[in-house]
Amino acid sequence: MNIKLTIEYDGTNYHGWQVQPNGQTIQEVLERALEKILGVKTRLNGSGRTDAGVHALGQVANFIYAGDLDVGLLQKGLNALTPQDIVVKQVELVADSFDARRDAKSRVYQYRIWNHPIPSAFYRRFSWHIRDRLDLLSMQEAIQSLEGEHDFGSFQAAGCDAEHAVRKIFHNSLSPKDGFLVYTVEATAFLRHMVRNIVGTLVEVGRRERSAADFADLLKAEDRRLAGPTAPPHGLFLVEVKY
Repeated sequence: MNIKLTIEYDGTNYHGWQVQPNGQTIQEVLERALEKILGVKTRLNGSGRTDAGVHALGQVANFIYAGDLDVGLLQKGLNALTPQDIVVKQVELVADSFDARRDAKSRVYQYRIWNHPIPSAFYRRFSWHIRDRLDLLSMQEAIQSLEGEHDFGSFQAAGCDAEHAVRKIFHNSLSPKDGFLVYTVEATAFLRHMVRNIVGTLVEVGRRERSAADFADLLKAEDRRLAGPTAPPHGLFLVEVKY
């Protein structure tokens, strides 16, 4: 049986999605719960990594199980055995060939900026607080240059293990909503810290420290040293994986 999980999590207390030796991860917590339910060690195949502190509204993973399984009972069991900051939203039987990572056609991320002179006690874990009033129109103009297929080397973190920096952004937008500026981007895939590096540079445009034209020139430069700082992880959400 090939089982697909759709997962929501608050990444604040975790060292990202992928199992690693130096801290607890989402994958580790879920695999431990699966072992208790199924009685065997089970490796989850995630659609992609999220970094420490990053959240997800629709992470996807799958695993193979050599036995019969009630997907409804599995969902209840997983949610009973995991902390409240991890929720399995859906469990489905899928085709044997389904692979959560390889079959993904695109991924959608959102980054939320709390653009207000006063911080928020409620949103501090889920947004980047920027006190300065940002120039929204200039930021919206800047991101138009990102759509299409480009080399995003200027927004690629050091240590990224991708074979190349070429990615295709289908669309991206920046919109005010309930006191936030919400940056939404859909692409084939993302480089390490790509969204956070775009947002960090975009905030410089909003502060009028660089122009929309300067922002567009970064794509041609393919040099991370010329872009802005990396935005903090707690404003970033993996919203959806499309198949």
